[in-house]
Amino acid sequence: MVNNDIIREEEISSKGPQNKKPCYLYLVLPVYNEEELLEENIGILQNYYRVLMAAGEIREDSRILLVDDGSKDRSWEIISSFCSAGSVVEGLKLSRNEGQQTALYAGMKEACELGAEVVITLDVDLQQDIHAIPRFLAAYRQGADIVNGKRTSRETDSFFKRHSASVYYKCMKWLGCELLPDSADYRLMSARALEALMQYGESDLFIRGMVPTLGFRSAIVEFDVHERTAGSTKFTLGKMLSLAGAGITSFSTRPIRLVFLLGLLVLLTSGIMMIHILVDYLHNNAVSGWSSILASIWLLGGIAIFSIGIVGEYVGRAYMESKKRPRYFIEEKKIHKDKDDTDL
Repeated sequence: MVNNDIIREEEISSKGPQNKKPCYLYLVLPVYNEEELLEENIGILQNYYRVLMAAGEIREDSRILLVDDGSKDRSWEIISSFCSAGSVVEGLKLSRNEGQQTALYAGMKEACELGAEVVITLDVDLQQDIHAIPRFLAAYRQGADIVNGKRTSRETDSFFKRHSASVYYKCMKWLGCELLPDSADYRLMSARALEALMQYGESDLFIRGMVPTLGFRSAIVEFDVHERTAGSTKFTLGKMLSLAGAGITSFSTRPIRLVFLLGLLVLLTSGIMMIHILVDYLHNNAVSGWSSILASIWLLGGIAIFSIGIVGEYVGRAYMESKKRPRYFIEEKKIHKDKDDTDL
């Protein structure tokens, strides 16, 4: 049984089954304004797919599904050009930019509906080492329904991103959300794990936090991270902060409890101060303290506004969830049906 084990390359031959059965694999990659590197990277993926097919790792009808998340450049045009008859590439175009998590979900849902045995999600910049895919498949064959990718190092990240990520993972653990440190959205999920994930109804998606709650047997595969070959990351600081906020508010109510405790602490402190002031007054020691009063007003005002902001964030997210709006709309599909390319 595989249970959160780190599967290394040298262990595959000794642990894996000798007569392995090729997997029906869907590789899902979200795409947003990546025209600089898309053509080259699709070519790399196609060639590697042929290698995996020749090695008996995956079935001949396995596919690469590229999800265009409302790109404004030539990304969909490039994807479409690869979706020809006989190609392993398929395309899905969302009607507008919905964010990386929604694009990932849309691709996984499509792959699940198309009958994929396993789905691996990956970034289209190919900074995550694609040569780790056989190790993901080996862990799956050993019994894992979920195989999480874990970075061997963060040397390619900036100083700020490296240290902010470390603080974030520690913060999430303290808040009660178990995330795998140095993980990414490079993971394998079996068909039954995908079907379970599709039952989650929230519109504000944080897949990295949702997957561990499924409870299926899981494993960890380490992978290297490379530099981008072209262009710049579209996952900006603002998007990272938004994703971090979604993770906190989606999986922990502890911030609201902290606000409650903070309110009690302020109330207790205020009571002690009032007793102190009363005692001073009775002993004729009252001294006008303009600065202390002003500081107290600023402190209490700041705490009140901050607390209201935290509660408001939860109320706002609950309000958006209550609308039950569709997560996304599909503008166009290029999916192979019975070996023929079909535009939907």
